[in-house]
Amino acid sequence: MAGELEGQTAIITGGGRGFGRAIALRLASEGVAVTVTARTRTELDRTVSEIEAAGGSGFAVSGDVTRPEDVVRIVKEAAGRFGPVTLLVSNAGIPGPFAPTWVADPAEWWFAQEVHIRAPFMFIREVLPSMIERRTGRIIVVSAIGSYRVDHSMSAYCLGKTAQNRLVQLAAAEVAEFGVSAFAIDPGFVITELAEITMRDPGARRWRPEMIKILKERKADTGSYRDLDRCAQRCVDLASGRYDALSGRYLELNDDLEELLRKTRETQ
Repeated sequence: MAGELEGQTAIITGGGRGFGRAIALRLASEGVAVTVTARTRTELDRTVSEIEAAGGSGFAVSGDVTRPEDVVRIVKEAAGRFGPVTLLVSNAGIPGPFAPTWVADPAEWWFAQEVHIRAPFMFIREVLPSMIERRTGRIIVVSAIGSYRVDHSMSAYCLGKTAQNRLVQLAAAEVAEFGVSAFAIDPGFVITELAEITMRDPGARRWRPEMIKILKERKADTGSYRDLDRCAQRCVDLASGRYDALSGRYLELNDDLEELLRKTRETQ
């Protein structure tokens, strides 16, 4: 399958469903050899089957993104199958726990940070040496608008997303001299399985009933699923290298990349 990104190799965490699946399918359609990873193997296999049915190259490696040994194994197996990783899309995430800080369970709260902060850090750490050696590569971390909002009873999620943006900013500054770029993105607003989990969550129903109402309204809007395609296209655009000058940025889905690029060049 030939495309704009022919020859690139990618790892996508949380690649079995939702935004991760949409990103994987879109990148594969542009010629990227895609490795998807998550804990649920059946979901990964479905994603790979769709990629291959469309003529693309896909590979499934199950694992837990919070376990260092799994991260090392995933990257090693991906490189062994398709060659050095040129693109990392860190997409795995969890929505909870939903509770005020004086109620939230410390273990659940800290596990959210392992998913949102430790996991992308470990994957970034694992793929960067080969990117630096070859002086090319791109990292995309799927963040959220919660990174700058103050949302009641969502401190674990909001703090994790804020930290993701900062991690991207710091990593981008460190690797700029080696031709490697890093971005954080807002994926959009779609009722994925994570949103379904949120709507069923007792804590969310107790502490954030107004959010549950918004999610249900969004679920009824069939047009909202367009954000899956828009997010996937954003990843294609960033993987292309055309917007490397925006490295280190957190990018909203509605941001005009061409306009941001123009303004960035004017200030350089």
